[in-house]
Amino acid sequence: MLSRTASHLYWMARYLERAETTARLLQVGARNALMPDIGGGLRNDWEAVLQALGQLEAFREKFGDPVQRNVETFLFFDSANPASVMSCLAAARENARVVRTALTSSVWDAINTTFQELQGFHRMERSKLLVNDLADWSLRSGAQIRGAIDATQLRNDGYNFMGLGHSIERGDNTARLLDVKYYVLLPSLSYVGSALDQSQWATLLRSMQAHRAFVWAYKGEITAAKIAHLLILNRQFPRSLLSATQGSVDHLDALARGYGHTPRAASHARGLLGELAEATIEDIFDEGLHQFLLRYMSRNSEIAGAVQSSYLEGVPE
Repeated sequence: MLSRTASHLYWMARYLERAETTARLLQVGARNALMPDIGGGLRNDWEAVLQALGQLEAFREKFGDPVQRNVETFLFFDSANPASVMSCLAAARENARVVRTALTSSVWDAINTTFQELQGFHRMERSKLLVNDLADWSLRSGAQIRGAIDATQLRNDGYNFMGLGHSIERGDNTARLLDVKYYVLLPSLSYVGSALDQSQWATLLRSMQAHRAFVWAYKGEITAAKIAHLLILNRQFPRSLLSATQGSVDHLDALARGYGHTPRAASHARGLLGELAEATIEDIFDEGLHQFLLRYMSRNSEIAGAVQSSYLEGVPE
């Protein structure tokens, strides 16, 4: 496969997953904004969401203080914001359009229909659009596109480049969602274990569509340790860091078999997978969840950089 085609498929998948994460963060912010203000700790919920996406300064330059309606507009419809749902879906569609012949008609129709529906929302009055409805629509649309890919794409190198982009982006995004909850949203260490702490963890589970999976996998009350285990180390949960990294390893191994060599990216991915497979949630909490997540994101980024240099070099993202 030409590196240009591989790059478009890889980035198409990354942008699709990124759009979902922005929608999930909007849900986290909207739901936490409804919680009572305890000692002023929750007045920065929207600031935390913007910080997780690396868009806090850009937002402040454009809007000033993080008022909810402005944050919603910035993160969903603002085409000048590269992390907005609009920008991510537009970028995904453009990458798909360039390599249209590498996609089945079902996949292209799902992506194109999603973008056209988004354009329709953009033309509606903002007062008629609720952030939770927009976020739910984003998640349903993403599921339909992934379903079309899984059901109709040939399991060739193109499929593996899409899967690789999906896995790398999902790992980064799950880590960011966790980091927003534990390090930024919680107003003080004194609230750890409190009703506020538990309600924020429950909100995070629902925003990641993981509440039912948690109930199936774990007994008893909802605790930070159990939720962190589900989202980091549980092999059965598809959004966990371990599952995402396993996906990266599997797709890189498939590409290595197809192309007859093992790139540096595969070694990085196996090293990270081995560390996660041997870790315990106690080890992670001893290190500090925030510090662990930063380290994971850095190593996941190394995998992405190695993929770029091994397979996609010279092709614009």
